[in-house]
Amino acid sequence: MLSDNERHDRVAFRELEVLIRHLGDELASFRRRALQAETQLRALEARGAVLSDVTKLETLEADNAALRVRLDEAAGRAQSMLDRVRFLRQQQDQSAAAAGER
Repeated sequence: MLSDNERHDRVAFRELEVLIRHLGDELASFRRRALQAETQLRALEARGAVLSDVTKLETLEADNAALRVRLDEAAGRAQSMLDRVRFLRQQQDQSAAAAGER
């Protein structure tokens, strides 16, 4: 029979799994957008960007920088989530071991 504490741990663990999955999707989206911006930037540079392209280039560079910041922040949040999941797993293993000893 599960204790009330173990139920809360499982609920928290499921919530963390969902958050991590969403965070991973968000990271993948940011990465795709950053790669697209870099590809567009290289294409502009290869064509010998004209004045109107310079504005686009500056916009792409700014977008790329913003995406990289968001990507780094999301990676930090993902690492925090993974650390919490590891902690919850350790607690669950310790609880299971303690229950087995009884």
